[in-house]
Amino acid sequence: MLAALRESSVDEIVVVEGAHALDFPGVRVVACPDWERGPGASLRCGLAALGDHVTRAVIVLADGPALDARAVDRLLAHKAPVAAASYDGARSHPVALARSVWGRIPDEGGRALDPALVDCSDLRPPGDVDVPR
Repeated sequence: MLAALRESSVDEIVVVEGAHALDFPGVRVVACPDWERGPGASLRCGLAALGDHVTRAVIVLADGPALDARAVDRLLAHKAPVAAASYDGARSHPVALARSVWGRIPDEGGRALDPALVDCSDLRPPGDVDVPR
């Protein structure tokens, strides 16, 4: 997943740690002491770590090992305040959030936001190592 992000047009990679300490060379790791409140708490910690110059953030999950860098770039280019990649009509990742919605992230996370779906069916979906095949 980090390799795909490095192939994309993102300027900075921020990884949020919660229950377990993380160490990724060349990546900024941000601790989230409130991680137990839910995925939204971790998302808010990561967004808060970004500089004032950042107007849009792309969110990816660590358990999506087959992330395609082109999906990241496609979401970054989309202008909707909340945009999510879709594969064959199903909402997935990555997700892009404009700064204007960062303050509305609930504890349950970005799933609670209504996105514009960006078709990425022509790309490899990120997968999910937490879901049995």
